[in-house]
Amino acid sequence: MIKTNFPIRQFADLQTPFYYYDTNLLRKTLQTVAEESSKYQYHIHYAVKANANPHILSIIQSYGLGADCVSGGEIQAALQAGFPADKIVFAGVGKADWEIRLGLDNDIFCFNAESLPELTVINDLARQTGKTARVALRINPEVDAHTHHHITTGIKENKFGINLDQLDKVLDALANLSSIQLIGLHFHIGSQLTDLNPFRQLCHKIDALQQQLLQRNIQVENINFGGGLGIDYQHPDDHSIPDFKTYFEIFHQFFHALPGQKIHFEPGRSIVGQCGNLIARTLYVKEGSVKKFVILDAGFTELIRPALYEAYHQIENLSSDEAPEIYDVVGPICESSDCFAKQISLNRTHRGDLIALRSAGAYGEIMASQYNCRQLPKSYFSDSL
Repeated sequence: MIKTNFPIRQFADLQTPFYYYDTNLLRKTLQTVAEESSKYQYHIHYAVKANANPHILSIIQSYGLGADCVSGGEIQAALQAGFPADKIVFAGVGKADWEIRLGLDNDIFCFNAESLPELTVINDLARQTGKTARVALRINPEVDAHTHHHITTGIKENKFGINLDQLDKVLDALANLSSIQLIGLHFHIGSQLTDLNPFRQLCHKIDALQQQLLQRNIQVENINFGGGLGIDYQHPDDHSIPDFKTYFEIFHQFFHALPGQKIHFEPGRSIVGQCGNLIARTLYVKEGSVKKFVILDAGFTELIRPALYEAYHQIENLSSDEAPEIYDVVGPICESSDCFAKQISLNRTHRGDLIALRSAGAYGEIMASQYNCRQLPKSYFSDSL
């Protein structure tokens, strides 16, 4: 049980479940990102899909980061939080017309385009408004990230990106799309990568690809490596800030940028993952025939990752100093998949105990739903509680 990082007395008066963010840790993480990326003049765009809480966004933009958006709503959230339009990139395999127009109207830095049909639509909409759309082609580099199959994005079977064997056709078509300016190449091979070897493979793939493009007299100004750096869900206190130093060093060492090229990254989880925690209260401790269940007032409506990905989150009883026992920790939702963990060791738990689900700052609050007509969780912050 670890209590030192949480203001337990303040929690006692708050209605659970809620998200609690350690903004001091967030700032330390952002400072590390800024220091390590600046060594190589890398450009960082925060992946808004990880967490779009307005207070979190305002802190992130204050460190000079751009924004990586995958919907019109995320573009609006980024602009409202103060991210400059000229640092916003817009990705996503299914951009609606209104979302593309929103990007054009705000003169965002770049559209990361994922198919020839999308490029045609962007070109038509840009022509209608008398603008030229800056575009990076999202290429599927066929690099296996060796992560969960639901969050891998860089192989042929995935819906994302332009396959390498289709690239020549796309480049030929671009010559006739007069309202598009090709400014870069974009890549993203998957999420929650803790083995960094796939990033080395990605560097080699892009080096070879750029040599092929040079044969067509094509040299782009921007290379965007996407995101994907993982966090340590098993040991959130021992590794509260990911190893950005090694991460950026890999690209500096193994990727050979062409003269004048700017290098971009789109981290999300690695920035916000460890600063967020879901705080719940124990409703019941149920003793079944073969198991003991801790039933919380939070469920997959507040944190869907365990149900969706079988994802692990460290769980701590903030209220108990008693000897540990073995429990299944579950939620109140009327679905058997509403289970946070099975057969884990937890300090002996009683009705009313506060439970923390750690490392929930990414893909936690942002994915919350109102299934079962439940209310969305509130959020609190260490700098304002």
